[in-house]
Amino acid sequence: MTVTAGDLLDWLLYRASATPDREALVADGRRWTFGELDRDASKVARQLGSIGIRPGDRVATLLRNGCGGAILPHATLRLGATVVPLNIRLTESEIAWQLRDSDARMIIVDEHTADLASRVCALVPQILVVGFDPRTSLIKIGHRAEFSPFTDGLRLSHDTAHVLAVIYTSGTTGKPKGAMLTVGNFWWSAVGSSMNIGARGDDRWLACLPLFHVGGLSIVFRAGIGGFAAIVHDGFDPDAVNRSIDEDRITIVSVVPTMLSRMLDARDDRAYPPWLRCVLLGGGPAPQSLLERCARLNVPVVQTYGLTETTSQIATLAPEDALPKLGSAGRAIYPNELRIVREDGTEADVAEPGEIRARGPVVMSGYAGQAAATAEVIVDGWLRTGDVGRIDNDKYLYVLDRRDDLIITGGENVYPAEVESVLLSSPDVAEAAVIGVPDSEWGQRVIAIVRLSDVASEPATSRVEAIERHCSASLARYKMPREFRIVTDPLPRTASGKVRRGALRDAHDSTH
Repeated sequence: MTVTAGDLLDWLLYRASATPDREALVADGRRWTFGELDRDASKVARQLGSIGIRPGDRVATLLRNGCGGAILPHATLRLGATVVPLNIRLTESEIAWQLRDSDARMIIVDEHTADLASRVCALVPQILVVGFDPRTSLIKIGHRAEFSPFTDGLRLSHDTAHVLAVIYTSGTTGKPKGAMLTVGNFWWSAVGSSMNIGARGDDRWLACLPLFHVGGLSIVFRAGIGGFAAIVHDGFDPDAVNRSIDEDRITIVSVVPTMLSRMLDARDDRAYPPWLRCVLLGGGPAPQSLLERCARLNVPVVQTYGLTETTSQIATLAPEDALPKLGSAGRAIYPNELRIVREDGTEADVAEPGEIRARGPVVMSGYAGQAAATAEVIVDGWLRTGDVGRIDNDKYLYVLDRRDDLIITGGENVYPAEVESVLLSSPDVAEAAVIGVPDSEWGQRVIAIVRLSDVASEPATSRVEAIERHCSASLARYKMPREFRIVTDPLPRTASGKVRRGALRDAHDSTH
């Protein structure tokens, strides 16, 4: 087989040839070597081809975390098709909208999502529906689907510009958009990540993030490209993650701050084993109190910053910099670039806050079917992230907040993440979110939504007073919340674990 310029040899095929007996995937109580994973990917690809999937088609998946989410992206790639992983937490109307928006031809479901898919079919009757059986890695005929002989060959080399996946943004603001991520995007993301954390053949990367999210799916491709094992959990459970680290000898795990905090609580701050060499922490700015807690416990936290539009990581802290650069998300991963830009589009000075912009081979090719939206965010080759950050003299990035969440009160900028970090360092606070609401005098005022911890029996009013005193010791007066709203339910979050501040603002607006 000849691989032409601009093409990449199928990485799973290469791994099956170079390291066929090395463990590649653990999921659903089963284990695959690279040879077995290569075989199953081809088997599923031929099945999809026999149902009529052809190059250029888009295949949606509605799957709980498991082997299906790891095998199907490899299978669709071998047909020259594109996978569209859908969030199983969405409503049927939201899923139907994404199916229509992505122009998906088929949706693949499992036993956990079959009922939801049947309701979706009522809204998108033309969609083909097939099932995936994790016990056999086989496709089962479903709604409007039927098999016919597949005689075409599989694609075992891939154009780097081919759209491998369309992944919808989390939709923290506005309608979700389908980010088109190419073969080259995933390849360079894996290469940059490997160069940063030093991926090894004996690594075992735990994926407890959803595989329909770029942070989870990218682990599958990093493992295939890097030649190590992906250990896929069917969801996040702090006890299960801690047990897996101990018993499955996990070396790398990807989490967001709330997940890591729950892991430490469940472990009662007991030390992790020496083989855990990297806890990759993404999902937004991490509270300083959490980072300091990890430093005291020698938890090998490595902060990272990325977006769906950058195929997950765009900056990652090198392990040796975890303590000297505490709070930083690191430098841009090879061979990408980062810059900070002022409101007027000029380059910010060192350490000056501004919008984070990114350029490089991990940046998406655009939003599916939305040329205007693409042109708004990719300007002169630079992706406008909408996030606020600063870069120090050593080129290390510090992420401050979402630009859309910035609060301007009395002419002063308040970054909610900074206030949330102080709130979360209080023993009385289990969860916290900070939003800005309209104020006739100041333009906006700062409000804190807090779920109290279970560490004390004092009345809520006394605890709020204690939280207020705690904040006043660390925050300037203009950053202080003017109101503390106590809630009992967990705060709303996206599938990637980020607090949905927009939903909290909407809830406030609807009651005022």
